[in-house]
Amino acid sequence: MKIIAIAKIGLLIWVLGVSIYVLSYSIPLIADAELQANCSLSLAVLPIVWFGTGWYFKKDSTTKGFFVGLAFFGIAAFLDALFTVPLLVLPVGGSYQAFFTAPGFWIIAAEFVLVASVYGYWFHRKKVASV
Repeated sequence: MKIIAIAKIGLLIWVLGVSIYVLSYSIPLIADAELQANCSLSLAVLPIVWFGTGWYFKKDSTTKGFFVGLAFFGIAAFLDALFTVPLLVLPVGGSYQAFFTAPGFWIIAAEFVLVASVYGYWFHRKKVASV
């Protein structure tokens, strides 16, 4: 696994995800702003992780997509613990426990791993097999 590439792409994925989450609060479409932000992030994670995984595999890696997804999610969770929770969650009365035990957090975690796994299985596997 190429640690520097994973770290850069994981950071970019996290920045885009947090930006979309925060931006969704400023566009009121439904009454529950938190639900809207979580839904927006859940939808946005799919293409962001897809393209991030594709970008990682352009470096001619032999890493399994599952591990790429775990690494991306691990980076995002670490950055959430360092920045997202203290800056966005705690000031409005939330907690680390509430953030990291929320079902939406784990749904997004599953999306990270599933999307990277599918990309790795369908696209990267075929590229390696044809070489």
